[in-house]
Amino acid sequence: MKSIAALQSIVTPWSDGLEPSDAELDAIEAEMPLVLAEVELLDALIVLLDRPASEFDTRRIRRAHNRVLTARRDAANRAAGTQVSGDAA
Repeated sequence: MKSIAALQSIVTPWSDGLEPSDAELDAIEAEMPLVLAEVELLDALIVLLDRPASEFDTRRIRRAHNRVLTARRDAANRAAGTQVSGDAA
């Protein structure tokens, strides 16, 4: 079997540094609370695709939406370099 690979470095430069840098990992870690909150909201909404919303579903969606808003606020505050209320200085 003949393997297909780029033989020119212009097409596919190969380097040993294929792992994400520390800065990229830190950025991913900083965004993770927002990603998890959005996944929770999406899960709550998916449940409602095949049935009407109950009171429990409505509360679950409202709480998940509030978590997303809180995570977005915290991410924006971190990006701006301001202190989130309740954080120790």
